[in-house]
Amino acid sequence: MMNMALSIESKLKIKELELSALFETIEAINTNASESDLYRIFKFTVASNPLVGKFALFVSDDEGRWKQMVSHQIVVGDKEWYFPLELTNIDTVGSFHYEKDPRFTSLDLLIPIKHKDVPLAYVVLERLDNNEEDKKLSVAFIEALANIIIVAVENKRFARKEARQREYKRQLEIAGNVQALLFPKSLPNEEDLFVEASYFPHHSIGGDYYDFIPIDEDRLLFCIADVSGKGLPAAILMSNFQGGVRTLVKKESNLKDMVKELNRLIMENAQGENFITAFLMIYHRSSHKITYVNAGHNPPILFMDGKPSHLLTGTTILGTFKELPLLEVGELQGVKEFFLFCYTDGITETANDQDEEFGDKRLLEFLQENWQLDQKALHRKLMKQLDAFKEHQEYVDDITLLSSRVLNRSVDDV
Repeated sequence: MMNMALSIESKLKIKELELSALFETIEAINTNASESDLYRIFKFTVASNPLVGKFALFVSDDEGRWKQMVSHQIVVGDKEWYFPLELTNIDTVGSFHYEKDPRFTSLDLLIPIKHKDVPLAYVVLERLDNNEEDKKLSVAFIEALANIIIVAVENKRFARKEARQREYKRQLEIAGNVQALLFPKSLPNEEDLFVEASYFPHHSIGGDYYDFIPIDEDRLLFCIADVSGKGLPAAILMSNFQGGVRTLVKKESNLKDMVKELNRLIMENAQGENFITAFLMIYHRSSHKITYVNAGHNPPILFMDGKPSHLLTGTTILGTFKELPLLEVGELQGVKEFFLFCYTDGITETANDQDEEFGDKRLLEFLQENWQLDQKALHRKLMKQLDAFKEHQEYVDDITLLSSRVLNRSVDDV
């Protein structure tokens, strides 16, 4: 360290440098200079100060860590350098000593950069002068310059965050419009066919989908699905799935080929980033036959003669494997009357204060007691029971219920 105070001439040169740096910083901020430009100004300004040797500037990143953004005469290495958390309890300018990281060896002064008592950055440096008057002047300027630059950087971050939020809101609005088109506009409430659906999105945009499609006078398609992910990408993928279902069901008489084609469609559109669980069932009214494929979805519960059974036959989730493994079509004959209950995992995975899930067993017990209820009443009663079960916990996923009741008044009986 130098033991002599700086000459008046040297002090004037430093002041000129500092004044010039302030003007350059303000101009850079006014012209919306990049963060890297602002850090460059800080680095060259502090490096030009004869009272300062090595130094580094650490700024909080989006993950709450203090990442090195500027360094001078310090070999940082290939890995990113982060400010030690144990030093963040130092909230005033002062000397420090840190031996756990050799990059801090010669650094002896820590300057917290705060805005309204909230730390935004940390400057650590090596002092080359032990004259108290000179040290105070240098530290005060470095602290002021860093504060101006870091506040400007934070403003840029805030602006980016606001822009992202605006974009996300715009995407949600688009996704909402897309999703509104997915669901059928009306469901049958007829003498021999009753279909009821309830949809409770966890967010403003959910990832669930249900459908009912009269293919022709004889065949009825029931479908429920759940896409991984949320927001616009999930909504678009689900709209592609719905479009695929509605197009293919008019062309494909074979449910196995239809599911294969839906898997190919999802693979092309999702590129492996999302997948869909789905259940598709066709009821043949004249022959009283049910065919279905369960593609990794929560197994719907089918009541025939008051006895429940789970519809498990099918394959794995759609959009993950190019060739669906062990794809089978389930088939039931002689089904003149039935009650079908389909749902998404938001029901069974709802947890209570003891972290206990509602689960498949409770759902089955509820349906065994209530399956003969009017379907609107059944849906309301189930949601009321689920509300009571979860106690103080929040719902963590979308919930979709699709129930169908077919009575023995099919076309060949008229």
